[in-house]
Amino acid sequence: MDQKLNPLFTPWKIGNCEIKNRIVLTSMGGTNLLGWMENNHFDEMGAKFILEVAKNNVGLVLPGCQPVYNPMFGQWLHKKKKMYDDLKAWMPEFHKTGAKLFVQLTAGFGRSFTVSEMMEKLYTNPVLRAVSKPVMDLDKITASASPSPNRWSDKIPSREMTKEEIQEFIDAFAQTAKLLKDAGVDGVEIHAVHEGYLLDQFTLKYVNKRTDEYGGSFENRYRFPVEIVKAIKKTCGDDFPVSLRYSVVSKTKGFREGALPGEEYVEVGRDMEESERAAKYLQDAGYDMLNCDNGTYDAWYWAHPPIYMPENCNLEDVEHIKQFVDIPVVCAGRLDPRVAADAIAEGKLDGAGFARQFLADQAWVTKMMEDREEDIRPCILCHNGCFNMCHYKGVPNDQDLSDSLHLARCAVNAETMQWNKHYIKKTNAPKTVHIIGGGIGGMEAARVLKMRGHEPVIHEKADVLGGNFIAASAESYKGKLRDLLAWYMREMDKMGIEVRLNDEVKNLSAFGSDPVIVATGAKPRFLKNVPGYEKMIEACDFLLGTPVGETVAVIGGGLTGSEIAYELALKGKKPVIIEMKDDLVSQKGVCLANSSYLREWFALNEVPVYLETTLKEVRDGSIVCRTKDGSDIEIPCDSVISCAGYIPAPAFEKAKNVSLVGDCLSVGNLRTVIWRAYDVAMKI
Repeated sequence: MDQKLNPLFTPWKIGNCEIKNRIVLTSMGGTNLLGWMENNHFDEMGAKFILEVAKNNVGLVLPGCQPVYNPMFGQWLHKKKKMYDDLKAWMPEFHKTGAKLFVQLTAGFGRSFTVSEMMEKLYTNPVLRAVSKPVMDLDKITASASPSPNRWSDKIPSREMTKEEIQEFIDAFAQTAKLLKDAGVDGVEIHAVHEGYLLDQFTLKYVNKRTDEYGGSFENRYRFPVEIVKAIKKTCGDDFPVSLRYSVVSKTKGFREGALPGEEYVEVGRDMEESERAAKYLQDAGYDMLNCDNGTYDAWYWAHPPIYMPENCNLEDVEHIKQFVDIPVVCAGRLDPRVAADAIAEGKLDGAGFARQFLADQAWVTKMMEDREEDIRPCILCHNGCFNMCHYKGVPNDQDLSDSLHLARCAVNAETMQWNKHYIKKTNAPKTVHIIGGGIGGMEAARVLKMRGHEPVIHEKADVLGGNFIAASAESYKGKLRDLLAWYMREMDKMGIEVRLNDEVKNLSAFGSDPVIVATGAKPRFLKNVPGYEKMIEACDFLLGTPVGETVAVIGGGLTGSEIAYELALKGKKPVIIEMKDDLVSQKGVCLANSSYLREWFALNEVPVYLETTLKEVRDGSIVCRTKDGSDIEIPCDSVISCAGYIPAPAFEKAKNVSLVGDCLSVGNLRTVIWRAYDVAMKI
């Protein structure tokens, strides 16, 4: 192991609980031990994930957060005793790993509750609202410190919680913590004065307008989380550790408006001056650790950093707040292990928190310890599998119900939290399988086939593997995507998979009855009905190096066009975005943390964005567009990049022995490519 990493593997204590090393799996929705948005139960899928991580040298493990009041069916977590018996029976197996387990408990979401169109209909229709109340009482679920707008929807406002409801939650935290302690759990974490969840909403001045003892003064705003930890300590004893998930600074300008890195702004939530006081106040109330990052749901990209956010984005603020407390402090958020190790060695940090990387590769810590870092499958910070709550103008959360109920799956690892569906089963009839196309879909299919005992052969017409992913990973900030491509190429070599480059397959006759997988990707859609379309540069051509001028019109403000415009601006160019829809990144599957960063970055940096505008003509030195009011405008530009989307381009059609994977079947994202490739390779 790299000696620079040694500080990560030293013991430390949270209260009287000794942790073997400084690596912390921070909590992610979907990795729950007691169920998520369903009937509470001991969750074997969540337990499998947690145990796998613990076996791979993690010191402290925090499963997915458990609402003490489950939004579905109105269940109080402390009222189902059997699942605690099941947990108690499982804990000895967990403790064999040497790891410690803190279960994260949450008061819920308040105004941050993720609202879908179906929920809007349930709430706004009086009959449906009454009928659905026993299953989903939205009035109770979304209640907050004070009346306030929901983060996702204007149709479901939050009412003010009553003092009786607050007390009921405090009692539930204490009772649940006692059941967890009796089951052998090492501690609990309270979620959260963090990320603009319900407890945080009480602490934040821009949300909490109460005039009773839970609002107004500093002490009143922090009363709810203080009373929770005091109740837990009274019930469980002072020696039972209680951590707090804590956002150091809110990074928030207002409702649904975050503050970007480096931006000058007026903080409406918790600023650093208040945080210095709050951290000490919460410690003195009884909390034994602060598990820190930044942000709120209004500034979601701090707590769930997309690839556009800088590495170690929260570390400086967390290091600062450690100076004001005597309890351990953990930092999370795009954290680099070596940077974290240096901070721990210097006494600026106590623990290093990591989350989504464990979804991509549960064994990454072990691989790092064994000097096999090149074998770590990287998280690419996409949120496509784990947290794809998407939001755009006029639409709340446009997320499939299956995704909402099954968080913590992974775009780049089809097996994670889907072990009952995706698993390697050895074949009894090994075959040679020809794969046409060496992009990510082709390589994933080859990898799974090889592990099952087949002999895959990749036929790639180019002189290098990667396909369209070479262009997709080309922007300067997409190092993690290039890491994934390198990982796949290394897997092909390490597994001894036959790869035939410069090999364009014209027909399938030479393959006889051998199975064939077609993974030839998609081709760009050209706007041939637009005069001058031939003057445009296609998106992939730009990404692969075609030069552009100073002012560049980007036609299409979906994810591809927005990311290209972002890249152009980072390189000092002057992008102009033309989009037909009424919002940027108005597409399903793109997490709000990702899309809100881009929208707000363009606004802050005054990138011209023309919404509800269509391209009418491309001229030399300008474009002509039709605006939503029917008028034409001419926009000067030096170059025009076409980001009009892609259409499937299968080299061969599906047949008896022929399967299609990836974008040649249906244009999607990396998740659809990898999961479909895994599915097909399982069935051969």
